[in-house]
Amino acid sequence: MSVREEFDEWAASGKDRGMEDRHWHTAKHVLARMPAEAGDAVLDLGTGSGYALRALRERGIDRGYGLDGAPEMASNAREYTDDDAVGFLVGDFDELPFADDSFDHVFSMEAFYYAADPVHTLEEVRRVLKPGGTFYCAVNYFAESETTHAWQENIAVEMTLWSREEYREAFREAGLYVAEQDAIPDRETEIPDASEFPTEGYETREAMIDRYRIWGTLLTVGVAP
Repeated sequence: MSVREEFDEWAASGKDRGMEDRHWHTAKHVLARMPAEAGDAVLDLGTGSGYALRALRERGIDRGYGLDGAPEMASNAREYTDDDAVGFLVGDFDELPFADDSFDHVFSMEAFYYAADPVHTLEEVRRVLKPGGTFYCAVNYFAESETTHAWQENIAVEMTLWSREEYREAFREAGLYVAEQDAIPDRETEIPDASEFPTEGYETREAMIDRYRIWGTLLTVGVAP
């Protein structure tokens, strides 16, 4: 199954809204760090329901584009967003349909590891960023967060499992300066008492704490030269 087919099914079943609710726990902190200002243009890679661009428009960005590999995701995002300054399109991470130096910032939440050629995707991100522009790349699936590794068993498409250092190395290889890297904990997901484990997905409370409170979301910030 392709990425498009997988996420078209998710969108059709309403999972896009569920992802928005879960991702917002840490995505809002990532977006708060982004130095987006009035007049800026922002690209959201793997936009899903489009929630990030709606939030950034409230901060006054001039325009936003949400790109997703799944037509149903992009279609849903259009329905959820009543704003002529925000557009959604279907596209490939490995060949971004934008001119050089088009964006002040690029954002991606829980989508980057689906790129077929992640290093080339980073090169494309650098290409479309203006000099001094930033890429805020946020993922929950990474090497140090060991409890997430089993996700691959439940998703038909191949995912890239990089460590923190591998993210930094790949950013540099693509020509992006690494300005920041941080693990942002999810403090909103409820963690039951130890007596209630095992639960669906977690054998122990410690494993769930590790997933949400210790590792949460890995943020790597790149800056275009």
